[in-house]
Amino acid sequence: MAAENVVIAVKVSNDIVTARQAGLELASKLGFSLSDRTMIATAISEVARNITSYAGSGEVRLTVQDREGRRSMVVQAQDQGPGILDIERAMVDGFSTGRGLGLGLPGARRLMDGMLITSGPGQGTLVEMWKWVPRDA
Repeated sequence: MAAENVVIAVKVSNDIVTARQAGLELASKLGFSLSDRTMIATAISEVARNITSYAGSGEVRLTVQDREGRRSMVVQAQDQGPGILDIERAMVDGFSTGRGLGLGLPGARRLMDGMLITSGPGQGTLVEMWKWVPRDA
């Protein structure tokens, strides 16, 4: 299969739906089960919603890359927003600097096989998460 690389600009809530749909399409092409596709789409929704809620705009990139020695569907959500002051605290259920329930990042991490967050005050945020492509796909 040709290398997939999909970029979705995220500025308004409709873009969250577009990113989620693109994630579902790629996950389906890669042979993920329905439950895995649902988890991937939900995780994409969470990180895309964070972009609209905290940064105003950014983008979601979907690619297929190697992670921890396995072929993976990689989701990167990047923005140039205010950044996350305390990433460790942001990963605790119930912690939110906004009006949310504080389940977005920790929930997305639980839905995927791995997650890395790069951020700092005034530096924007890059959330990278991945789900290993099923071995039998």
